[in-house]
Amino acid sequence: MEELYVLGTGNAQATRCYNTCFAVRDGDEYFLVDAGGGNGILRILEDMDIPLTSIHHIFVTHEHNDHILGMVWMIRMIATAILKGSYEGNLTIYCHDGLVDTIKTLCTLTIQKKFCKCFDDRILFVPLKDGDTRQILDYEVTFFDILSTKARQFGFTTVLKNGKKLTCAGDEPYNPGCERYVAGSDWLLHEAFCLYEDRDRFKPYEKHHSTVKDACELAESLHIPNLVLWHTEDKDIAHRKERYTKEGKEYYSGQLFVPDDKERLVL
Repeated sequence: MEELYVLGTGNAQATRCYNTCFAVRDGDEYFLVDAGGGNGILRILEDMDIPLTSIHHIFVTHEHNDHILGMVWMIRMIATAILKGSYEGNLTIYCHDGLVDTIKTLCTLTIQKKFCKCFDDRILFVPLKDGDTRQILDYEVTFFDILSTKARQFGFTTVLKNGKKLTCAGDEPYNPGCERYVAGSDWLLHEAFCLYEDRDRFKPYEKHHSTVKDACELAESLHIPNLVLWHTEDKDIAHRKERYTKEGKEYYSGQLFVPDDKERLVL
């Protein structure tokens, strides 16, 4: 059974939940996507019973701190396990071809040299171009440029073993230029910075983000049956699921998911 492990759901400024990142579980292995902004990723992995020794593939979408800084901790901890002889195989990190040097530089500036010596030996980097496909676990994963207006950013799409198409559209609004990758998705993972009714308070459009209404109208227009909303504000976290679901169902007729941190969804 394939599952989506929701590690974090918050945007860059969230303090009541972790930054948005997740993993797809395939048997005993996990494909990790982003690592959030700090060492909180380690506690979340522990709480969700995801051992570092079961993570051999990580995709980093882009360079923003709420997506990339947790990678320093992942690399440090996995390199520690490698040096102790307790990590079998290699860690492979996928990212667009302009991001490899950024990740390596962050690590060389912040962790010990002995860990960085694992680079290109046991910790491998796969630079990606738009449209590249790679075999990750049992999936053929196709990566694509989301055509960001800010930092260059990639998403991905893949077909699960149950035949359903899963697409991660990054943390910015869907760009029609990505239609060939997103069209026909059974699951769409999309950002929703805030409720439409709260747009004057949080100003999502100034930050080039979507509201719940926008994301749901998009999914409805693309006939996507399952929509996951995250990368949100966190000022009313206790009622976020209820409020976001209520607004979303006004514009979207499919299955709408507004997960909390550490929630698991069956794909």
